[in-house]
Amino acid sequence: MSPAGGMVAGVDGCRAGWVVVEVATGARGAGDGPSATARVVDHIGEVAAAIEAGQLLAAAVDIPIGLTVAGPRACDREARRLLGPRRSSVFPAPVRAVLGATSYAEACALSREVCGKSVSMQLYNIVAKIREVDRVVSPRLQQRLFEACPELSLRVLAGNTPMRHHKRTAEGRAERIAALGTTGLADVEALVEARPTGARRDDLLDALALAWTARRHVAGACVHLGGEADERGLRMEIAA
Repeated sequence: MSPAGGMVAGVDGCRAGWVVVEVATGARGAGDGPSATARVVDHIGEVAAAIEAGQLLAAAVDIPIGLTVAGPRACDREARRLLGPRRSSVFPAPVRAVLGATSYAEACALSREVCGKSVSMQLYNIVAKIREVDRVVSPRLQQRLFEACPELSLRVLAGNTPMRHHKRTAEGRAERIAALGTTGLADVEALVEARPTGARRDDLLDALALAWTARRHVAGACVHLGGEADERGLRMEIAA
């Protein structure tokens, strides 16, 4: 991780683990701030350790934190409503029982048992990462390692207007690079193109949006959706 001193991070799941984009909190003005740095780590515990060691002030991660016993989370419903055409980027979080599943069939059965609905394969594909974060985070750590949604962050950044294009299209990448270029970060496009091994361009774009939200979190400027506590005392909320 980067040296101590006013650093925050955006963290997004990727094929090789987690892509972590770090930036100083004080960047101001389009393009005249410090460059972000990016790396891939194997386990979210590395990010948690950096927070505990004072190397990071905060980190926003695109993964559900706080799970219901039965039924949907209010923050997911609200995020999907706000995102409109980009609502499919928010997967409804699984119920907590699903974290114990070892197969897709078992995940569907556990979900149907408690809430009457199965889970999508897309959602099941991130259950291992949800479980990984759930094992690391605590109500105390959640003050600084918190859930955020890149598309919701970009919506706030763009004046409460959802992105028009999908992030994996050329138009979508250009749209997001332009929006992120207004945050004060330098060389956004260069960072995306020089992505670390194991991360895709859209992973970097998501992590950059999350890093912007982590800066807002430190400044006390975040918008929060939801906020109810789950059975572990974790807040079920999304920040932007």
